[in-house]
Amino acid sequence: MLTSLKPYVPFPDLRLDPFWDTNDLFGFPRFRTALRMPAVESEVPIEVKELEGEYHVKAALPGVTRENIHVAVDGNTVTITAEMKTAPEPAKGEKLLRNEFYYGKLERMFTLLQDVDEAKCTARYENGVLELILPKKVGAEVHTVAVQ
Repeated sequence: MLTSLKPYVPFPDLRLDPFWDTNDLFGFPRFRTALRMPAVESEVPIEVKELEGEYHVKAALPGVTRENIHVAVDGNTVTITAEMKTAPEPAKGEKLLRNEFYYGKLERMFTLLQDVDEAKCTARYENGVLELILPKKVGAEVHTVAVQ
């Protein structure tokens, strides 16, 4: 199978990257973890499809409850806001060693080519995926301008 092939590296110890990781300067694990960059807020991944008279949008929001999702449509701008509640504290006798789950507020804003009819928009949330159907506003067209 071709996926198991690995590239040949003739000199594995030779670094050609001038911006190599400064954490390698310290051989002790406690220094490496202390110097590590803080986690970056995650962004909501989306998929946007354009059909004849509407847009279909899917947004991945795993771990969010339906009550904590808000969608706002203003013209051709769509804003998806979600809040993930904080994790429960470990029970007595448990020691939390690592937590990589994100807790906080997520927001994603994007613009579409045409205005959306806000009154006819529908949203459905199931299995961690928010699905939006955004009908295009009747009479709203993309106008092109000739460059002279």
